[in-house]
Amino acid sequence: MSNADMDKTILIDALVKVLGTAGVLTGDAITPVYKTDWKKTLEREPLAVVRPATTEQVSAVMRLCHQVGQPVTVQGGMTGLVAGGLPNDGDVVLSMEKLSGIEEIDAAASCMTVWAGTPLQLIQEAAAQADLYFAVDLGARGSCQIGGNISTNAGGNRVIRYGMMREQILGLEVVLADGTVVTSLNKMLKNNAGYDLKQLFIGSEGTLGIVTRAVLRLHARTPGYFTAFCALSDPAAAVKFLAHLKQVGGALMSFEVMWPDFYDFMTTRIPGIRAPLATRSGAYALIELASDLSDHEQTRYAALLESAMEKGWLTDATIAQSGKEAADFWRLRDAVSEYPLVWTPYCGYDISLPIGDMSRFVTTLQATLRERFPTCEHNHFGHIGDSNLHVTVHVPGTKADFPRAGIDACVYEQVREFGGSISAEHGIGMTKKKYLHFSRNEAELNLMKLIKTTLDPKNILNPGKVL
Repeated sequence: MSNADMDKTILIDALVKVLGTAGVLTGDAITPVYKTDWKKTLEREPLAVVRPATTEQVSAVMRLCHQVGQPVTVQGGMTGLVAGGLPNDGDVVLSMEKLSGIEEIDAAASCMTVWAGTPLQLIQEAAAQADLYFAVDLGARGSCQIGGNISTNAGGNRVIRYGMMREQILGLEVVLADGTVVTSLNKMLKNNAGYDLKQLFIGSEGTLGIVTRAVLRLHARTPGYFTAFCALSDPAAAVKFLAHLKQVGGALMSFEVMWPDFYDFMTTRIPGIRAPLATRSGAYALIELASDLSDHEQTRYAALLESAMEKGWLTDATIAQSGKEAADFWRLRDAVSEYPLVWTPYCGYDISLPIGDMSRFVTTLQATLRERFPTCEHNHFGHIGDSNLHVTVHVPGTKADFPRAGIDACVYEQVREFGGSISAEHGIGMTKKKYLHFSRNEAELNLMKLIKTTLDPKNILNPGKVL
């Protein structure tokens, strides 16, 4: 046995003493779920998988790993799209699966304290049972964990009203690379006592510390929604329509814009998706406004659509008359998870752009993609109101021949030209770090590296991610 193997054996024995034999998986006990990510980017061989059940156990694991310089990859629900939870060969995988549950709901403070491994949907349901509302919502709600949502500063469909995950966090408990526990489970909306330390860890993708608990901000429940599916004269009209809808102030919950390539794909090639409108249009918008369900408010909102039609921005619209109809509208938008049923291989992009430039960006990108990859197919859709655009590209052929690098360069070079961001809500992980300098200048990158070196001098936390 080599010295290196002996050191690894000693480390694993020490981890077993902390977590027990059930808390440490090695060899054949490490199932494929820990070796790869949701997109099956690559398959790696971790040294061990540890499954702590308390903050103290996370701290003890990190102390041991820090002492010997052992790299650690943190894994949550593994629904990320940028390989942020993909381990390197020989890493210790720290799974958050046992750090799950709701510790407290404080109705007076409108907040909830939860463990980082708690699924998002469980948090949403617990808030609803307390007659409150947790604002972040994602298609992966049933399997993603709140710790992962925090680590990527997740967004979702209702950012336009409530903001990103960053705006939903009041306090955090974090374990640093050396095992130090920083507990700052603040419940107050206002707290200007020194640096706002939680902001260091929100969106840092597990590279600066491991979030173990969080205090989440809750909101009053909305009685109901006014949901409509609208046909736009062209994509540029979406910006004018958005400004028009902002007359209702904070009532605008969602504003999802779909280009014809996306709408046609979903309504003709994905089973079970019906077309909400009979005629084809230059673009489409799925809108949702908070409503008290009164006749007065329904009439007021319908009048907004009529006014937009008079101005020529809308060519048609249908208003959901029931929860089922509203769910059908959202089914069209949320069917992006079914791309693999039709497109293999394909790649997706999560980018931000100045709102006024989105239409021109898509027109330019579509032309560039067709020029460089003549057989490609593409889809464009996004939240728009929060500057977020999603692009999906498919080139027929085998996975081995798929020109991923060329498509990446095509998309991200244009994002840079338009002054946008290569990541709106999915993070950087491994897949985007090559292009981080397209959206961050040298001074910003140097500061990021300084923060990383200060908090994780041995570079053991999620090494190879982000930077």
